Amino acid sequence: MSRCLPVLDYLQRQLDGRLTDGDTTHMRYPTAISTLLGFRIVEIGEALAVLEFDADATLHGNQQGTLHGGLLCELADAAIGTAHSTLMSEGESFTSIDLKATFLRPVWKSRLRARAWATHRGRTISHYQCEIQREDGKLVTSVASIVMTLHGERASGR
Repeated sequence: MSRCLPVLDYLQRQLDGRLTDGDTTHMRYPTAISTLLGFRIVEIGEALAVLEFDADATLHGNQQGTLHGGLLCELADAAIGTAHSTLMSEGESFTSIDLKATFLRPVWKSRLRARAWATHRGRTISHYQCEIQREDGKLVTSVASIVMTLHGERASGR
């Protein structure tokens, strides 16, 4: 028997190992990009998500030999999107409309942890902050993002 769960319940069950074969949600988890890049959800809450990623500049590097900044932006965007998805009901979707990254120090090889949380939750416009830390606890990147929630027909097909 199939049952469609709210996103937050679905992701909590996924983390706890309590998903059953019939459990679904109206959004796609895991996302294709997270699967491709190896992002893992390690903590989930209402408007909060923590993702981990094993970064290696030999695989994900730029011209200088450090981790590519675009990958850090993708990790932050995935964490923010996961956090915001916990607020979505059936018939709702969302899109990022702004993302500003501040890069603080380089990464060569490290398990990264991206923690995203809402700083303002509105009916249509919400603001998020995401901090990415290396495994030594040092802050690598700070990202601020604005997310627009889409309702009804505007959410259709997204």
